Amino acid sequence: MRAVLALAAGDGSPMTTKSIAQSMKVPQSYLSKVLQSLVRGRLVYSARGLNGGFVLAREPDEISMLDIMNTVNPLKRIESCPLDRESHSAELCPLHRRLDAAMAYVEEAFAGTTLAEILSEENPCPTLQKQLESLRPMNELE
Repeated sequence: MRAVLALAAGDGSPMTTKSIAQSMKVPQSYLSKVLQSLVRGRLVYSARGLNGGFVLAREPDEISMLDIMNTVNPLKRIESCPLDRESHSAELCPLHRRLDAAMAYVEEAFAGTTLAEILSEENPCPTLQKQLESLRPMNELE
């Protein structure tokens, strides 16, 4: 999610895996795999070459946090007993029912939150802001 936030906070110019990884403090090899998932999910475009990199495929206000989550690591709701117990198969037990309700809440919250909203919060995360600011000079130099 931080990688997509970095792309959303940029000026629309392609950003390299290396620049995003350095600013977001994530391993470049891991980030590369995540970005490829985002490309396959059509949330991000990639371009090779000297001025290549990654850019968002849509505007930040058109991409929900759930879109990102489901592209990289889909949220799985609990539809039957994860332990495969027959005694639980007809209906979820109280524990699994509550766990699924919590997952439903997360799904709803992320579905209703866009990248643009995260970036426009009045009380932004200082760590994320510092990471995003470190990208700005790199974009201007490239």
